[in-house]
This record gives sequence, structure tokens and C-alpha cells, in this order.
Amino acid sequence: MSGDPEPRGLRSGPLSGLRIIEMAGVGPGPMCAMMLADAGAEVLRIDRPMPSGLGMERPARFDLLARGRRSVAIDLKHPDGRDCVLDLVRKADALIEGFRPGTMERLGLGPEPCLTARPSLVYGRMTGWGQGGPLGPAAGHDLNYIALTGVLHAIGRADAPPTPPLNLVGDFGGGAMYLAFGLLAALLHARETGVGQVVDAAMVDGAASLMTAMYGLHAAGLHTDRRGANVLDSGAPYYEVYTCADGLHLSVAPIEEKFRAVLYERIGLDPALMPDLRDRGTWPAAKDILAAKFRERSRAEWCSLLEGTDACAAPVLSLADAPEHPHNRERDTFVTIDGVVQPAPAPRFSVTPSGLPTPPEKAGASTTAALADWGIEEKRIQALVASGAIGLRAGPGRRRKEMSAATASSCSMAED
Repeated sequence: MSGDPEPRGLRSGPLSGLRIIEMAGVGPGPMCAMMLADAGAEVLRIDRPMPSGLGMERPARFDLLARGRRSVAIDLKHPDGRDCVLDLVRKADALIEGFRPGTMERLGLGPEPCLTARPSLVYGRMTGWGQGGPLGPAAGHDLNYIALTGVLHAIGRADAPPTPPLNLVGDFGGGAMYLAFGLLAALLHARETGVGQVVDAAMVDGAASLMTAMYGLHAAGLHTDRRGANVLDSGAPYYEVYTCADGLHLSVAPIEEKFRAVLYERIGLDPALMPDLRDRGTWPAAKDILAAKFRERSRAEWCSLLEGTDACAAPVLSLADAPEHPHNRERDTFVTIDGVVQPAPAPRFSVTPSGLPTPPEKAGASTTAALADWGIEEKRIQALVASGAIGLRAGPGRRRKEMSAATASSCSMAED
């Protein structure tokens, strides 16, 4: 994937033609919106009119989850601002919101008024605990949600506390991707029937769903609740990370015996030295043998022997190194947009390929232009600006005004 980002309004990809409203937030909601925009949907991000002060402020071009879409600043607590959003909803196929349960209802923008305005609308709701249940009103983060589902307990090494897997499992795997799947499923239904609906995507539900295979193995007695004692959790010697002579690391994962045979041959290890790995009691001793072997050479030396073979080995690369690996470079797995290296849109489509995303916008940078493109009349836009219903504000006590793209600051919608 190469070339320049596609111009605003000229979108390519299989979702081209879809119009989606995103109520700006953090984490899984923006990730879901980015995925849909990467695939060609026109996503309009509605930011709050004041910087949020969430502690993650940075220049807009580094807020990569906001790429590929335009931002408008609307005061949702202003009656005219709420009405403006409902006018946009009438032209949208879907809406994404990630506030605590009840917040959108208090703003007058819950499912009932939105589906009244647009009966075919798919209303996507992203929360941690879900719209119902005793924990629904409580604050939380990815780590809490995966803790409740058995995910966190299962990740980590023996005799050590559970290891937080970044925020990949709750926010992005169990949250953003399940919301995207739910939205597209409901959009297909709406296209066939003209009937919209609410998609309740909870990170506890998605994270639990991601563990389906593990729950099956556990029920069959093939996966124990002891960390570091199973095939995929660092227990097995053939699914492990080993330290090389230069202190760098190599991932080794020949689960199948035929692949282990390739590994042993290529690293010069006599299979007769290895214990019977069907007996889990031998795993620590086997690990010691392999660890000693991998300490004999540098990671580069091992990669020259193992990469591209059925030994199932790959270097453990840093964020700085991963984009430079020859495989990633040949596939354009990473791209550079506005000087920022970032993952390219995924997956890939043979007939309707996605274009390069446009850089992230500063909050409110396209307020008047985007509203006009969505059919809001110029006279109405001027009235909304005059009333303070739209446009960024410079700060408390200052005159309300629409800030230019050069001076607007990046922000996210905080919970009401």
C-alpha cells in the first residue's frame, strides 16, 4: 500500500457510501470508527467544544485512532447542538457512542429519538460492563473488564501475578472489533428490512467471547487455571520466548512434532537429548536445554537459520524495529502518513482496496465544511456558530468562536 492519502470526501473501500456518526471518545469507540473509515465509510466525528483534559493530549497527527475522518465541534448540551446532531442522524446509516449507560439519554440523543429521526439507523453502544447488570454504572478500564472474564487470570508466567496484555484484549479485541462486527451485521439487516436497532457491545462480553476456545480446553481438562502450565501461556518449551547471546529475544512456536523436528535440525540439537514432551513434568528440563542452545548465538544468527522455514520462529521486534522488517516492508504492513509511521488498514480487499487514510484532524477542524457537506444549510450553520452550539471555544471565560484548523486542539469526548 503506497501513495498519498485519499482526498477528503473521495473514499475507496468496500464500505464506501456508508455514513457513520462517531461521538468522540477514547479507546474502543475511536478504534472501531477508524476501522470502518479505513474500509471506506464516511465517518463524521463529533467532538466536544472544549478540550477535555484527559491527560493524553498530543499533537493531532499522533492521535492515530482519529485518522481518516473529519471532526466537528458540537455542544451536545445546547438545544441547538442536540438538534444539529439529530439532523445529521437523519442522514446517517449508523452511530457510535461510548459513554456510560444513560448519558446519551440525558443529552436527548439516546436510541429512541435517534431511531425516531432515522428508523433504519444502527445505534452502536460501546461500554465496558454493558448497558445492563449491577456494574453498568461504574467506571472501569480494560484491565478491569478482562479481569472479570477469566482472561487476565490466564495470562502470565508461573509463580507471578497476571500480566496486563496492554489494552489489546478488552478495548480493541473484545471492544472495537466486536462493535464493528455488530454494526456491520445490523447494517446488513437494516439494508434488507429498513429496520434499525441498537447494538450493545460490552467489553466483558467481547473479552469472554475471545476466550471461547480456552473455555472449551478448560472444560476438557486440557487447560489448567495455573498460569505458565499450559501450551499457550509460556508453560510449554515449544511455545516460548528465548533469550539469545546478544540479549535479544526469539519467539519459538513449533507446537506440532513435525515442526519441532525442523527446529531441532536447524539449530543443531539432537532430538535424543530432549525428554518426552507429552509428559508436562518434563517441560522445565526441556526449556533449560533450549534456553542454553539459544544463548549460543545472536538473534540475527538464529534468524538467518530459522526465518522462512517450518521451524516456526520469528524475532521479537520492538515498535521501532517492526516496520523495518523485510516481510513487513514488502507487504506494506506499515505506512507513513504526515511523517508518522503507523499500521496500514487491514484486512485487504481484492476488488475494493482501501486507500491510505487521511491524517488525524484537530478537533473541530472541519466543523462548518463537514456540516455543509452533510446538508446543513449555510444560514443555519451561521446561526449555530452565533449561538455557540458549534465550534471550539478557546477556554473558560473567553468569547466563543470557531477555531481554525491551525489553532484547534485535539480532544476527546468525556463522559457526561
